[in-house]
Amino acid sequence: MSILVGRKAPDFTTQAVLGNGEITDGFNLNEAFAGKYGVVFFYPLDFTFVCPSEIIAMEHRAAKLRELGCEIVGVSIDSHHTHHAWRRTPVNEGGIGSLSFPLAADMDHSISQAYGIQSDGGDSYYPAGVAMRATFVIDQAGIVRHQVVNDEPLGRNMDEVVRIVEALQFFEKNGQVCPAGWQQGKAGMTNTAEGVASYLAENADQL
Repeated sequence: MSILVGRKAPDFTTQAVLGNGEITDGFNLNEAFAGKYGVVFFYPLDFTFVCPSEIIAMEHRAAKLRELGCEIVGVSIDSHHTHHAWRRTPVNEGGIGSLSFPLAADMDHSISQAYGIQSDGGDSYYPAGVAMRATFVIDQAGIVRHQVVNDEPLGRNMDEVVRIVEALQFFEKNGQVCPAGWQQGKAGMTNTAEGVASYLAENADQL
């Protein structure tokens, strides 16, 4: 597994189902995220179990992320045709319904490999070859600033994705770092000995 934090997010061009339901052979990540923040989230397979709950949860937070100037793309090793069929399957039948963000196809596994999150099986619950349950937050310069990978049975908290984008923007705007559990509207920390002492004196009991 690769650690991409601090490095340029690997670009890719592939087939995808766009947020309006259109199928394209030429979805490009850099074009989709140009000048914006971005979230790339990988999931193992369409028509499975934890995956639809995560995708629907991400859709419920898509409007908030766009308010923050952040675009989203989901990726799995399924084809764009399978993505399209899953979108057209009702939620109460295990589908995901319509989405406002693209689902990209990684049929040759090159995207999962570029991001270092293709499963080799091993001791995890993932079958070999699928994309792991991985999330990457990318800044406006195309640099990965956050990366997390869960084992297959463990669904992600999509509110945390929003929090990370907000924390990154807070740091960029104010120059203060974000302590444990930081939420929008809370105090940041000046990254000096005096700054941490001052912050802990006021907030340690609440951590």
